[in-house]
Formats: sequence, structure tokens, C-alpha cells
Amino acid sequence: MAAKAITIAQQKGGAGKTTIAAQLAVALAQFGNRVGVIDIDPQGSLARWFEVRSALVEGGTDRIALVHASGWRLSSELDRLKRTSDVVLIDSPPHAETDVRIAVRAADLILVPIQPSPMDLWATQATLDAAKKESTPVMMVFNRTPTRGKLVEAIRRKILEMDVPVARSVLGNRVAFAASMMEGKGVMESHVRHTAAKEMRALAEEIASQIGLEG
Repeated sequence: MAAKAITIAQQKGGAGKTTIAAQLAVALAQFGNRVGVIDIDPQGSLARWFEVRSALVEGGTDRIALVHASGWRLSSELDRLKRTSDVVLIDSPPHAETDVRIAVRAADLILVPIQPSPMDLWATQATLDAAKKESTPVMMVFNRTPTRGKLVEAIRRKILEMDVPVARSVLGNRVAFAASMMEGKGVMESHVRHTAAKEMRALAEEIASQIGLEG
């Protein structure tokens, strides 16, 4: 079966794309999948996380392979990873550039992180337009979400009014996510009993079900 591809995209910077990419890679690998990851962001933050993981986590690269690629290499590296993986995650930069269009076109699902704020919601339009142009399914996911407040439900209603699917699973505003990244891990490895790990597992299972992947 051909590998599924998930592109994590959002035009606004700071939405948590890289954190979600790393955490999702670990979660899907724990489910037994071979996970390919492509970092097309020039900052290379996901690639740096993978370097730390390679150095500090025993067996951390057994089921996860990462490539930092852009430009003319992107399509060929994506094809290569698809041949050796069950699922490929693409961490995109916060710009509507050629690389992002390639990543959107190649995806079976566009995952759009959104913090519960009007600014984040407004910034999703470019990504939604690109996905619509390529007829690629989209799922928004709440990230860095406060534990209380009516804003989340207000933003959720706005998203549904836009006729855009939104994940049932929500990621909270939890230090555990960043702390695990410092160790080259995901919360499902470093904070096994933490609420953050439960949230990440629920999101990964929901996404896996959405694209027909083992979960």
C-alpha cells in the first residue's frame, strides 16, 4: 500500500506546526508505522529535533526517518520516503511558496494547527484555499489551548460555519510538549502518564483513522 502523506500547514508562524509534526511522528511510530518526515522549513527546527533524537534516544530512529529538503529536491525526496514509509509527515514553512504548494498537492490530508484566536483563524484562509484548489482534505486542530474559556467553542463554531472539519481531539497549552522536544522525544515517551500524552495519543488515533492508517 502506498504511503499516506500528511502536510502540516498554517501561514501564521508560531502555530505549533513543528511541535505537532514531531509529536505525531513519535505517536504514529509507536503505533507500529514506519514514519518518514520531511522538514521543508528553512529554519530546520524539526531537523534539529531529529538530530537530538538521534544522539540521545536509543532506537529513536528505528521507525522514524527525516529529510531536510526544499526546492528541486523536495519532490524526489518525498517520492523516496513514500517508498520506504507507511506515512510521511511534511512540516511546512509559514509562507505560501512553491514548496508549500508541492506539499499540499502531495498530501492525503492537510493538518492545520490553530491556536484559539481570531488572528490564527484568519491566517488559515491561504492554506484552506490551497487545499481546495488541489481537492485535498483538511482537518483543523486546536493547539496550545487553555483549559478554560468560551473562546475555543466560539472559534470552533466559526470553523464549522466555514464547513471545515475540526479534530475532536485538542492539544492543551502544556509545558510537557516543549520539554519532550528538548530531549528529542515525544510526550508519549517522556511523559507517559501526563495529560499531554493522552491528548497526543487521541489526536494521533483520530488522524490515523481519518487516513486509513494503523492506529
